[in-house]
Amino acid sequence: MSKVKTRFAPSPTGRMHVGNLRTALYAYLIAKHAGGTFMLRIEDTDQERLVEGAVDIIYRTLQKTGLIHDEGPDKDGGCGPYVQSERQKTGIYLKYAKKLIEKGEAYYCFCDKERLESLRKNVAGKELMMYDKHCLHLSKEEIQAKLDAGVPYVIRQNVPNEGTTKFVDEIYGEIEVPNAELDDMILIKSDGYPTYNFANVVDDHLMGITHVVRGNEYLSSAPKYNRLYEAFGWEVPVYVHCPLITNAEHQKLSKRSGHSSYEDLLEQGFVSEAIVNYVALLGWCPQDNREIFSLEELVKEFDYHNMSKSPAVFDIQKLRWMNGEYLKAMDSETFYAAAEPYLKKALTKDFDLHRIAEMVRTRIEVYPDIPEMVAFFEQVPEYDIALFTNKKAKTDAEKSLATLKDLLPRLEASEDFTNDALFEMLKAYTQENGCKVNAVMWPLRIAVSGQSVTPAGATEIMDIIGKDESIARIRAAIEKLEA
Repeated sequence: MSKVKTRFAPSPTGRMHVGNLRTALYAYLIAKHAGGTFMLRIEDTDQERLVEGAVDIIYRTLQKTGLIHDEGPDKDGGCGPYVQSERQKTGIYLKYAKKLIEKGEAYYCFCDKERLESLRKNVAGKELMMYDKHCLHLSKEEIQAKLDAGVPYVIRQNVPNEGTTKFVDEIYGEIEVPNAELDDMILIKSDGYPTYNFANVVDDHLMGITHVVRGNEYLSSAPKYNRLYEAFGWEVPVYVHCPLITNAEHQKLSKRSGHSSYEDLLEQGFVSEAIVNYVALLGWCPQDNREIFSLEELVKEFDYHNMSKSPAVFDIQKLRWMNGEYLKAMDSETFYAAAEPYLKKALTKDFDLHRIAEMVRTRIEVYPDIPEMVAFFEQVPEYDIALFTNKKAKTDAEKSLATLKDLLPRLEASEDFTNDALFEMLKAYTQENGCKVNAVMWPLRIAVSGQSVTPAGATEIMDIIGKDESIARIRAAIEKLEA
């Protein structure tokens, strides 16, 4: 086989589904791991499902994820056009369909909708339609007469009723299907456009695709593809069918899930690099079970032979964890640029947002976690005095009250209200009184934040909100405890 060449061939029907992104990623990794070529082809043969602007979404998604194609509509590699509707205008699909007719591997079908509907049968609760080869038996004269009269037609593949068809998939192995189970699928539709299945085969061959990567929902179509390759006398490509992606309930991931597309995830505060990393693990596992990979590292490590047959569960919590790891590793300026809108949404007072951003960077998993985490800087929430009780700090509401009342005059007299100065003053206080640092810091943190978990310690919080606000909050806490 020649140099490895893969393709990503999406239909422009809306946002890019996670499954489509994985197909693009695996095709990219297979090509780049082997030093091959990654091609983009736009498959717009289903004119009824086209969505305006969807082609731009495809380009934008590939650009953001780093899956840069070597050939495509915008990068001529000598195999164009790279848009199927443009290829269709050249008559290429009809030309090859007629070659199959000449070989007896395809035929004209003139059956109308009423006749086709009459062929529908209910099998095991499912409504199926298997074409009965009615038009295969028309004479040449009958066919020509209908063509001359302008009778609408489709061109169907001629699959024998007897025997079996075999094909080999790199993940699922050899699969053999009885020909009686294979319908005579349509190759050319009545509008003159090729079906997805037929255009795929013709284009993949003419464009030199060596490895075909797609979801396992196309496994059932693969025997028909093989019959087409064999009918033309073409070399069959390497098939790599990816396992199904399901939600936590083991149902197929759908658009209703709320996080089924790449752009959904971006809007929910996930970073592109984390999404790509996570999607790579939906069906593939490195031999050392490592989880964090850059795209460059994936290119080096990816081996499709390590892909799984079993469905991959899209675990949003696992993705959140992974995204958090990427945020921790992010440089401060990059993080702040993305976090600033969320900070400004929660904080209207004149705080040092850069400093607060650094506090939350290692504590959040996605950007939308920020407003709730920092809201206390703006205003202390209503809280229960039970928060002042902490076994680890060996304090309770009564002890906290005594500590806060004892500390208040010292804090009021303090001229330096910076984090370091406050910490040193409180450290000295604990030494003078023979108590643990936690026994002092815990009631202070509850007093100034109103919550047990904060992105910063008590003295850092007091430094940011300032002396006047800190004293006011501590007094309010004392009143709450005395009530």
